[in-house]
Amino acid sequence: MSRTIITTANAPALSAPLSQGVRKGPVLQVSGQLPLASETGAVVGTTVAEQTAQAFRNVTVVLEAAGASMEDVVMLRVYLTDPADLAAMNAAYAEAVGEPFPARTTVYMQLPPGMLVEVDALAVPAD
Repeated sequence: MSRTIITTANAPALSAPLSQGVRKGPVLQVSGQLPLASETGAVVGTTVAEQTAQAFRNVTVVLEAAGASMEDVVMLRVYLTDPADLAAMNAAYAEAVGEPFPARTTVYMQLPPGMLVEVDALAVPAD
């Protein structure tokens, strides 16, 4: 079973050695998406709510490039820089993802300057 690399100009391209997404068989992994505008590479927003919304927009366009959607997501991982941002992130997360919610892990870590959140996704598309 071969791997299919997922790439889209609608999500930011990073200089890191990674693919925006990889599909192998029925499993699709979307790499961690930062709150960056695809057109400029600039950070979108200064609040965790704004940045969470942008990170999810980026996750969504990579899913779409693979022929998937948020409904195919079984697991999300959210990386936050500050535990105090959990409530605001949860509100933006609930709006972006919608019910029924996939499984989720939230981890606190240091991200690049100006970035408050990163999100990756594991999906199993229906096709």
